Amino acid sequence: MLKSSFTPIFSSLPAKPLSPKPLPNAIFSCFTHTAPTVRQNASPNTPTTILPPPTSAYIHLPFCRKRCHYCDFTIVALGSSSNQTEDDPRMINYVQLLCREINAMKAENKANPPLETVFFGGGTPSLVPPKLVSSILDTLRLKFGLSSDSEISMEMDPGTFDAKKMKDMMELGVNRVSLGVQAFQEELLKACGRAHGLREVYEAIEIVGSCGVENWSMDIISSLPHQTPEMWEESLRLTVEACPTHVSVYDLQVEQGTKFGLLYTPGEFPLPSETRSSEFYRMASRTLSDAGYNHYEISSYCKSGYHCKHNLTYWKNKPFYAFGLGSASYVDGVRFSRPKRMKEYTGYVENLENGLVDSCESNRSAQDMATDVLMLSLRTSRGLDLKSFGEEYGSSLVLALCKAYKPYVESGHVVFLDEHRRAMAADELNALLVNEDKIERSPAYIRLSDPDGFLLSNELISLAFAVVAP
Repeated sequence: MLKSSFTPIFSSLPAKPLSPKPLPNAIFSCFTHTAPTVRQNASPNTPTTILPPPTSAYIHLPFCRKRCHYCDFTIVALGSSSNQTEDDPRMINYVQLLCREINAMKAENKANPPLETVFFGGGTPSLVPPKLVSSILDTLRLKFGLSSDSEISMEMDPGTFDAKKMKDMMELGVNRVSLGVQAFQEELLKACGRAHGLREVYEAIEIVGSCGVENWSMDIISSLPHQTPEMWEESLRLTVEACPTHVSVYDLQVEQGTKFGLLYTPGEFPLPSETRSSEFYRMASRTLSDAGYNHYEISSYCKSGYHCKHNLTYWKNKPFYAFGLGSASYVDGVRFSRPKRMKEYTGYVENLENGLVDSCESNRSAQDMATDVLMLSLRTSRGLDLKSFGEEYGSSLVLALCKAYKPYVESGHVVFLDEHRRAMAADELNALLVNEDKIERSPAYIRLSDPDGFLLSNELISLAFAVVAP
């Protein structure tokens, strides 16, 4: 079900966790490591594909006013009354350190393309003064270059910015906002330990609109303690009425070490049952789809043309830079994590400056890389491109996947598509499996159905992993 607990590739991705949480720690778990590199399942049998240089960069700004009750992210809590951050030495020192990391990174080929996306995540990046954001963007521009039409996203929380700050950020080049609303009920916001209330939510939506931010996303959370279907329906309705161009729907994950982890047990009151959580997910899929949003990834919806370009870098398994406390990058085939504690991160940057950190050697096997592709592709509506997957990892693996998923085609959880993206009936797939040579030409894609397949994504992706590593 949706709330099954796996430890996935997403513990290595710099963006905030997405629902549902995926798989065992067999791929990598960069956020949970303090060592400078992540090398697992080492094998000399790595694919020969040469990855292109990254054109995306994630920047981790860890500052928050307070830690929310469900949060296990790498943050620095400033204090709930801390709104005057202009000259906060903690921010100034951190941004200086982050810029040192960017500058100290091994020099790339001068012919490398400029950055096409930059994502400021956290934490609450909107707490950081524009002048510090400017210094980061200037450093990135000098080091890598920035495309003239680059997507520059920033996570922003209600109550942490006004119209002036928003306009200042836009003048710096921020052209996409991810607004962390989470809920439209005062009691739920308080129960989550959020630093903002409902009044700040509506003020933030008004500011985004009045400042002319065209490309913006709203984050909301389902399966919160005491959340009823009526509450969730209201949150979805008010989200649609706010007219964001993108919506991210997260399913609450109760993590060990958080306040919720101490108070609650998943599936037990006041948390919803797995059946109720599934109903919430179905409701979101139906409501947002009916409102004209494209459900392009398990937890991501967008209006036409408003996919998050930065997150598509992750879903397509493309390389990306990452900088800052606890962040994780994917460069030259290596998943590389930074330390989560400030003291260790400071030491890491110093070692990087002194040439004592090697993050460019890859010992990851073809098996590891195949599981990455499977995990990421099957979370999307596009699905897994069987032709390119077969060319890279072998047609026998494609055949094995087709056989493994055959029962789920019949149950409606998995969809096979031809080259025109026409859904293939179960009997068509059966006919192809009888004549195995045809599998190399058709079908063209495997995807999980929406919402039923997405609801079983943990189990279905785990099944694919078992095919790759029996």
